[in-house]
Amino acid sequence: MHTTVDTTAPVVVSLTTSIEAAPATVWELHTDVDNWPVWNTGVDRARLDGPLAVGTEFAWLTHGLDITSTIHELVPGRRIVWGGTVQGIVGIHVWTFEPSGTGVVVRTEESWSGDPVDAAVDELATALRTSLQDWLDCLKARAEQPA
Repeated sequence: MHTTVDTTAPVVVSLTTSIEAAPATVWELHTDVDNWPVWNTGVDRARLDGPLAVGTEFAWLTHGLDITSTIHELVPGRRIVWGGTVQGIVGIHVWTFEPSGTGVVVRTEESWSGDPVDAAVDELATALRTSLQDWLDCLKARAEQPA
């Protein structure tokens, strides 16, 4: 099981945002997989198959891709890592949550490797960067909503 991105992968994207909300609020939103479609416009369907724990799988539909991911690492409130393979693309996704002043700094880092990635590195790097930025923007917008 991978607990870091594949730094040798042809596509690696890393993005960070600051969210003005309680770290616990942001963590809860982000790890409540079943409710991702409620606030994340890029996710059409998501279902966690068991407890939020290492080894648990979740199935989700995003950008037309039906993905099954497995949780590889979980440090409650601080870090979650998942990965999976879809259509020949091996993805490893690391999220970290760092309390900061009046909120939390969220960092997302993801690597993609495999034959389909080798065939379209620039296109897939742009797609991944856009998708991750959208995810961060949606998470920030939802977490910063007044109660």
